[in-house]
Amino acid sequence: MRHPTAWPLTLYYAGDCPLCAREIRVLRRRASPQRLQLVDIDAADFDPAPLGFSRSQLQQRLHARFADGQWISGLDATFWSWCAAGLGRWAAPLRWPLLRPLLELGYRLFCRLRPYLHWLPHPDGAARCRAGTCELPERTSSGGRD
Repeated sequence: MRHPTAWPLTLYYAGDCPLCAREIRVLRRRASPQRLQLVDIDAADFDPAPLGFSRSQLQQRLHARFADGQWISGLDATFWSWCAAGLGRWAAPLRWPLLRPLLELGYRLFCRLRPYLHWLPHPDGAARCRAGTCELPERTSSGGRD
């Protein structure tokens, strides 16, 4: 993929995933809104219909869209979101041809295991519990709420 000229990149992430939420914290601190917009697909008010995806499709892989409408997913979405945050040096191995197949395999494994990681501490744990109840979604075998 060529270098984008159509910032911002809008990253659609799973906010209920503890590991994903940690990565988003890093990106949020580093990226300006002119380069990276963050959308939590697990938010109660999120509607995927205008995007042409179902919630479960978005939960299967990381998705992002440039301002010109170009969609990317998986490792490419990770790479360009890190670039948007000025962390391209750290993300560079995601583009190395010899390493890419191994990283893609690891990413696919992570995507399969991600729904089962809800037991890990969430970085927003205290903020997610209000009025004596926690707003944690019920988990299904596929990890989605559709």
